[in-house]
Amino acid sequence: MNSPFPMPLSQMIPGAPFHKDIGIRFADHGENWISLELAYDPGLDGYGEPGVVSGGAVFTLMDASSGMAVTVTRNALAPMATLDLRLDYLRPANAGQNIRSRVECYRLTRRFGFTRGIAYNDDPNHPIAHASGIFIISGA
Repeated sequence: MNSPFPMPLSQMIPGAPFHKDIGIRFADHGENWISLELAYDPGLDGYGEPGVVSGGAVFTLMDASSGMAVTVTRNALAPMATLDLRLDYLRPANAGQNIRSRVECYRLTRRFGFTRGIAYNDDPNHPIAHASGIFIISGA
C-alpha cells in the first residue's frame, strides 16, 4: 500500500522548524494516534524548580501531537488550524526528563478533528497534563 505522505512520519515530524528547535521528535503511531517526545533541555525550564520544563513547551508538544493525530487518522496531509486546545496540568514534569505525548483523534468529520491525550515522563498512568482539542481542516 502506498503512503499518502511524502516521507515516513518519523521524518515528517517535527514539521515546523520551531518544533525541531525545541526538541520535538517522532516516537510512535497507530491508526488514530501518535506519540511525540520533547527532549529535555535546560533552555526550556520554567520559572519554578530548575530542571522542570515550562508549561508553554508542554503545550507546544501537545498542540503538535494533536494536529498530527488528526493527520494520521485522516491518512492525508491537509492544512489545519487549532480551533481549541485545552490543557489541564496535573503535576510538574519530572526534573531533567524527556516528556512524551500520546494523543488520539477520537472523532473525525469532514471539517473537524477531535483529539484527547496526555503528556507524561516515563509512566502514562502518571500524566503531567491532559489535553483535549478541536482542529479545523482547511479545504475539506
